[in-house]
Amino acid sequence: MKIVIAAASGNIGRRIAEKVIQAGAETILLARHPEKLADLVAQGATVQPISSDDAQGLIEITQQADALFWLTPPKLDAPNMRDWYLQTAEAGAIAVSENNIPRVVNISSIGAGAKPNLGTVSFGGTVESIFNQTAANVVHLRPGYFMENFLAQIETIQRDRTVRFPYPSDHDIPWISTDDIGDVAAQYLLDQRWAGQWIRNLMGPENLTLLEASAILSRVLGYSIEYTQVSIESLQQQFVTMGATAEVRHEMDDLFRALGDPDGVYATVRTPEAVTPTTFEQFVKNKILPNLH
Repeated sequence: MKIVIAAASGNIGRRIAEKVIQAGAETILLARHPEKLADLVAQGATVQPISSDDAQGLIEITQQADALFWLTPPKLDAPNMRDWYLQTAEAGAIAVSENNIPRVVNISSIGAGAKPNLGTVSFGGTVESIFNQTAANVVHLRPGYFMENFLAQIETIQRDRTVRFPYPSDHDIPWISTDDIGDVAAQYLLDQRWAGQWIRNLMGPENLTLLEASAILSRVLGYSIEYTQVSIESLQQQFVTMGATAEVRHEMDDLFRALGDPDGVYATVRTPEAVTPTTFEQFVKNKILPNLH
């Protein structure tokens, strides 16, 4: 069995790769920075430095593939994110069609395509439509907000004893671990029995406000962690230092406003298949606590 994993150096792609390698499948990893995957190569994977918008390269690499994992990698220096999502999805879909890849697992977002001007949430709906135009069986996984976003705040947690997001403190958010997303995706990639084109929301075990998340952090870490809501404008300055173009910054502004809307995409009703096992408390114990000095 041959499985190709795009964006393999990210949290989700790496988790999938580990599971697929453990299952004994031939594992092809696509990454712009192959050096980050040396440990997976040592376990038997092959890495190809193919860009997600390189249609010809994707066609060559995915020949005789049994399944393709697709995640649109962020590209802050693109002229705009919308065209980047479109170009990469079209390149991936061309490879799927040319090589008759039977199954595709795509990472999308809750609320994908619900309406325009939701930033990457809207663009995710376009990606879904493009892959659905192929003859492949496709499942679109639509996760909530990544718990791993807290990892970028390790220094702030330790130094200032605060966490900072651009959302109201009482905003209800479906937090999910990227490990759980990777585990679900790996199951679909390794299972040759499913068919059709459909979506599945992934929303973690429960919704938490940022006040509730801060309380859990405080309890696990043993000292008080406060939540501070930061302005979207202050985040824009961070994106400037990261090399984001003006249009990408505008699209990220749309995204943050969409995710912070109390009646928006995170108001999605929970269903049993959307539940995943890792609690926020387990995440704090397993991934935040070990990284604190």
